[in-house]
Amino acid sequence: MDSPWRAEFFWLALLAFAGLFFGKITGLFFVGACLAVLAYLLRQIYHINRIALWLRTGGKIPQGSGIWEEIYYLIYRLRRRNKSRKKKLLEMLERFRTATAALPDATVVLGPRDEIDWFNEAAGRLLSLRKSDIGQQIGNLLRSPKFAEFLRACDYAATVNIVSPTVERAQLEIRIVPYGEDLRLLIAQDVTQIRFMERVRSDFVANVSHELRTPLTVLRGYLETLGDTGEELPAHYQKMFRRMEEQTMRMQKLIDGLLALTKLESGAQADFKPVDMAALLKSVCDEARLLRQNGQSLALRLESEAGLLGVEAELRSACSNLILNALKYAPADGAVSVRWRDEPGGAALDVEDNGPGIAAEHLPRLTERFYRVEAGKSGAKSGVGLGLSIVKHVLTRHEGELKIASNLGVGSCFSCRFPEKRLLRKGA
Repeated sequence: MDSPWRAEFFWLALLAFAGLFFGKITGLFFVGACLAVLAYLLRQIYHINRIALWLRTGGKIPQGSGIWEEIYYLIYRLRRRNKSRKKKLLEMLERFRTATAALPDATVVLGPRDEIDWFNEAAGRLLSLRKSDIGQQIGNLLRSPKFAEFLRACDYAATVNIVSPTVERAQLEIRIVPYGEDLRLLIAQDVTQIRFMERVRSDFVANVSHELRTPLTVLRGYLETLGDTGEELPAHYQKMFRRMEEQTMRMQKLIDGLLALTKLESGAQADFKPVDMAALLKSVCDEARLLRQNGQSLALRLESEAGLLGVEAELRSACSNLILNALKYAPADGAVSVRWRDEPGGAALDVEDNGPGIAAEHLPRLTERFYRVEAGKSGAKSGVGLGLSIVKHVLTRHEGELKIASNLGVGSCFSCRFPEKRLLRKGA
């Protein structure tokens, strides 16, 4: 048995002996027992009062005997441990605040009701926040309809772009990151220079593409004229002209693709209208059948009657790119399947071929601009590397997603998935 409990039992034995002695002298044994119990209770109350006073005011550890000596020591050790832990937490918090204050991005800690708990110096500079704004709701200080809608949506995977209320012509990209319990971190990044460089790049591509169109049109015109008299020319000249015409067609496709991408990336407001996907796919497939190789088959299955709210020209371009790509990489006797179907949460367009397939390491980069996979032994003509990039941008504008599945030697399936809110169903 531990020493504190031995001392406590000593106190019990002492008080019991005193009560028994009192009863023996007076003959009132019951009264003696009650007095002994009362004395023990008074001792406990005395120590409880001392421990409450110590916890309230602090100071030196009280002295006691018996089990109370052990209790005082355990509480003292627990308080020291908590004090050390609190000191470490304060040091960590101070390091966090120092590091966050040094960030060039505006950082604001938001509470459960979107109230400001803390912000760094960059937030004061970019968002016009002051110390007196702590406790205020962020929506009352950043008066932007786009930001208010973004805050209500609680879509933490998205971002919103607004103009800085203090820095002239500064563009801010805001994201919110949830952490802890009902706490969120608002991060606003100054993307003015990034947006400027993107605009310069976009303008450069558009201008160069437009400037190249004129000389390219002239070259194609001369080549077509020479092609009309091709039988009068020597065979080696005819071969040279055919190669030149192929390359001018390739350049034309490249320019058209770059212009299409520039338009998609410009962020111009799209005029969304109802699009009959069944009619669009029938038209695209009819056009694609004229370009297929002898022996190739192209099947269209319409398993959904849903239409789409979108831009018909852009959707036609995306569907055409996928179907022509499938025909290009399918073997001479290959089969391409186009399927428009319903799925949980929306609808999907599947374009599947039985071509050579694509290695897994290429799949994540297929939608990058100018990224191409070598045709290998399939004999397919290599494209300009813009088709899938255009498809990805079209789907992004229509809130869709491109999924690619492929197995070497088996074939590939490109699936365009559209959310339910984009669909137009009959009778809805």
